[in-house]
Parts: sequence; C-alpha cells; structure tokens
Amino acid sequence: MNFPTLKELPTAVSQTGWPWTEESDPLPAQMADGCAWPRISIVTPSYNQGDYIEATIRSVLLQGYPNLEYFVMDGGSTDKSVEIIRRYEPWLTDWVSEPDGGQSQAINKGLARGSGEIYAWLNSDDLLLPNALRHVAEAYQAQPDAAAWAGACHLIRPDGRIIKTVTPRGLDRDSMADWFYGGFFFQPSCFFAANAWQEVNGLDESLHYAMDFDLGLRLAAVGDFALIPAALAAALIHEEAKTQAMRPEMHAETMYIQFKYGYEEFAFKRLRHLLESTAAQQRHGRLSPVRLKRKMRRVLAK
Repeated sequence: MNFPTLKELPTAVSQTGWPWTEESDPLPAQMADGCAWPRISIVTPSYNQGDYIEATIRSVLLQGYPNLEYFVMDGGSTDKSVEIIRRYEPWLTDWVSEPDGGQSQAINKGLARGSGEIYAWLNSDDLLLPNALRHVAEAYQAQPDAAAWAGACHLIRPDGRIIKTVTPRGLDRDSMADWFYGGFFFQPSCFFAANAWQEVNGLDESLHYAMDFDLGLRLAAVGDFALIPAALAAALIHEEAKTQAMRPEMHAETMYIQFKYGYEEFAFKRLRHLLESTAAQQRHGRLSPVRLKRKMRRVLAK
C-alpha cells in the first residue's frame, strides 16, 4: 500500500495536532542496512465508533510507513462510521462493514487477509503515536526471532491529555499470568510475529474482554516478548470503552483464563483484590448493596 501524506488525506476540520495536522517523519525507501522494511499488517475492528475511528485511521495512515497493509473490519455500524471509512478507502488495503461474531472474530478475519511479517490490531478508539511503525520495524530487525514486541502506551483523555504512560513489565509467561499485578502490556502498543500468531491460531473467538491476555500467554509459550524503549500508542480512556464499561466481565474472563492455564493462585489473588476494593467502596458509600450484588454476579459469571 502506498502511504499517503498529510496533504493527500481529507482536511481536518477544527482539530489540530497528531493525527490531524501532523504526520510522522518521512522514511527512506530502505532500512539503514539496505534491507527492505518488514511488512506490517494492521487491523482495526470497529462497531459504532464514529466519534473516534477517524483519528484511529489517520494515526495509522500517517505513519509514512512504506510496507503497510491496513484493514478495517466494521461490524455493521449504524452510526457515521461507514461514511468515515469510505472517506479513507483509497488508502486502505481492504475494509468491510458486515455483522460479525465480535471483536476477536473481526480481528482474526482481518489478519487472515494479511501477508506481513508483523501483525497488530488497533481498536477504533486508540491511536498509534508518530513514528511508531519505524520503532517496531527496527525492533523486529534487532530481534527477529521474538514472538512479540511491546512498547509503552499513553493513557489519554478524550481531549488528548495524557493521564499516564504505562511501560510493559514482566513479559515472561509466568509473570504475565499474574496479569496487571505481575506482568502486563497494553495491547495497542504490542505487535506480534506473524509466524507466532499463526502457530497459536490467533485469537480465541470465544473471548470478548481479555483476549489480549490469553493471546499473550500462548505467544509467550512459543517465543520471547521483546521490549521496545519507546511509547508506540495511546489508549483512549472514556466511559463507553469496553475496558471501562464492562470491567466485571473483563475480570471474570481474566480469572477464567488464569484457571484454564493452571494459574489458579493468580485467579484467587485477583478475586481477593476485587473483594477488598469492593468492600472499600461500600464502606465509603460509593457502592450500594444492590449494585454490589450485581457487580459480583458479573465478576463470577464465568
């Protein structure tokens, strides 16, 4: 895919900064050692994210990366998403808008079309940061046998303000199994080796909240995770985001995965933390008994 320049993309209206009025540094036709840039295949799954998806798309297209495949897999949105996607169609490798079985299936369908050495997905309310793909390509060149490469991730407000920056930690399998409390990476800043992705058969489509955790455990069983010393992406924190709106379900699925792979002690540790946190909220009047019962039912749903 030929990458567009800022001047070629639709003009930003009222927005400024990245990825509206700024673009990544131009890249030479080849890497510093004369090798071709590795092909990177990225999928954006989306459903009714019309308020955010344009920035997501632009953050990928404005990487200026010379060997990119970019797929947008829309789940049949009924808002303005399809109108926005069509606006950027000339620079997309492919896109669809049709009902699917959820985010995991959409990602698998998109990456099944890819031919890159490096795979990733970027949700439709997250952003790649300037020059992110250059950092990934250079990390791939330095550690080509890794199963994945992970960098830091900014957590941002809808106005673009950075809340904090999170660096990956504990990238071995046993540490990662204690998800968040031990090992952790933010999915938008993690890129996967295509051969490792194929070896573990991609995402488990029965999972809808913690599929990145499940994938991380399976990938860590077949290869190493390499740390990239740079921030690669920004995750938008807002009330409608699945990780915010569906936190009990996310915790339940995380504990289910921990049990599935024999890490029961970490599942019980997570449950203990949740119970302590819930009790503290109740003591301070932030959680009614009715809401408490609903929340714990959802946590234990798996």
